[in-house]
Amino acid sequence: MAKPAILAVDDDVAVVAAVVRDLRQRYGEDYRVLRATSGSEALEILADQLLKDRPIAAVVSDQRMPGMSGIDVLRQVREQSPDTKILLLTAYADTEVAIQAINDIALDYYLLKPWDPPEDRLYPVLDELLRDWAHGHPDRDSEVRVVGHRWSDRTHEVKTFLAHNHVPYRWLEVDASDEATRLLEVAGEGKLPVVALPDGSVLRSPTTIELADALGLSTRATQTLYDLCVVGAGPAGLAAAVYAASEGLQVVVVERDAPGGQAGQSASIENYLGFPKGLSGADLTHRAVAQAARFGAEMVLARDVVGFETRGPVRAVLLEGSADIEARAVLVASGVSYRRLDAPGLDDYVGRGIYYGASASEATQTVGEDVYVVGAANSAGQAVLNFAKYAKKVVLVVRGASLEASMSQYLVTRILTTPNVEVRLHTEIVGTRGDGHLEGITLCDQSAGSVDEVATSSVYIFIGAAPRTEWLGDSVARDDRGFVLTGPDLPTDLAWPLERGPFALETSVPGVFAAGDVRRDSMKRVASAVGEGAMSVYLVHRYLAAT
Repeated sequence: MAKPAILAVDDDVAVVAAVVRDLRQRYGEDYRVLRATSGSEALEILADQLLKDRPIAAVVSDQRMPGMSGIDVLRQVREQSPDTKILLLTAYADTEVAIQAINDIALDYYLLKPWDPPEDRLYPVLDELLRDWAHGHPDRDSEVRVVGHRWSDRTHEVKTFLAHNHVPYRWLEVDASDEATRLLEVAGEGKLPVVALPDGSVLRSPTTIELADALGLSTRATQTLYDLCVVGAGPAGLAAAVYAASEGLQVVVVERDAPGGQAGQSASIENYLGFPKGLSGADLTHRAVAQAARFGAEMVLARDVVGFETRGPVRAVLLEGSADIEARAVLVASGVSYRRLDAPGLDDYVGRGIYYGASASEATQTVGEDVYVVGAANSAGQAVLNFAKYAKKVVLVVRGASLEASMSQYLVTRILTTPNVEVRLHTEIVGTRGDGHLEGITLCDQSAGSVDEVATSSVYIFIGAAPRTEWLGDSVARDDRGFVLTGPDLPTDLAWPLERGPFALETSVPGVFAAGDVRRDSMKRVASAVGEGAMSVYLVHRYLAAT
């Protein structure tokens, strides 16, 4: 297969030659570097490469060109090759236009001219963009392949685990291709799904632990005692791991599913400070995990936490199917899960047309379909916009009277202006139907008192927040909904064993802290979770210094 290409576009022959020179110097080994001296020539090259099935990883275009501006060129690139990364080179006077292009054409980045020295200004930006592109376009030889039935809940669980852990995989429907048939013959008789790994090994309906071990993910702790055990690898837990490990603490993070939590599944987080275009939850998670690992934090994946014990000065986290983890301090950052929707027959189709949450990659599997999303918070709004890129129609089902009460305005505006999105307020799902998988739902408009039967095989639910705290037992105080109480929210009659009072994020057990969505009255925003994770490490240091 031909190497992917980077296309440089500028009407000034000397400038485009300089761009090509810099690009070849850095990326020539892995990418073909092409040039165009006009917008029309660039689009001709793009069409030719796409016709020959040769991917273009990135287009770098100047803004001020006669006939067709850089933004006009990149707009057509985005339409014809949506996965291509687009970078605008512009003068300071055009900064406002470039920022607007982030909203209008999903511009990935803009750089002010001149970009010299490229080592400081051009390469770091393109390194990030090309790494993201390469992650989404893995070499076929390195892909995991999954063979199964679309309507199998076990197959859905395997695909979800792979997606949440950012493992590239290719989905093959049973009997839909010769490749799927060959893999089933190799695997022999047995349950589905079949998972074929790049090393040639084949797994039949693997458990989560079996799959994680086969992929080389860490599923067991390596030390007998840590300074800090972080339960949950969402934004709060990962932030705590980065700060604690960077300051010399021995840190282990335990995650039952995959790093990132609910935020890690988001197609785009657009209001996170410092990222004007926004970034995907997968990208944020990938960066945070790499950062934590760089500082020496240890990650234990695919292990469910089932209990907690105080053992003198040590706090013990009990794991299902593995040895306990002991640490001098514990941070509870186990987040929340989506609340179950109560509708007749709905539970019969979970994993077979009804899904709680969705990874960004699932949207590509809904081409031509009518998709229904239930919920009114930011997670639901982000999912709607992601599905709308692929599905024929997306219907947002909202029980309340408006979106503005619970969703950020920038999402509301985009949802209401997206042509293939419909919002149904005052509406709930009151029934389901299907033979072996979901084929339709019944919607009730509470304000009009009307009932509507609609056909769909894809319903994604993003409602409420149920904290994952049952494993804490009776020793850690929680409110009546299960959210952890900390600091000033602790009961006034608490039998606190120390002379000092509880720290701000400390629970009813000294040395056990809580951060992020699992804590009562948290903001339920990525930035606030990251802040609490960082703050918890400061408090852990104070606790450890006094014990």
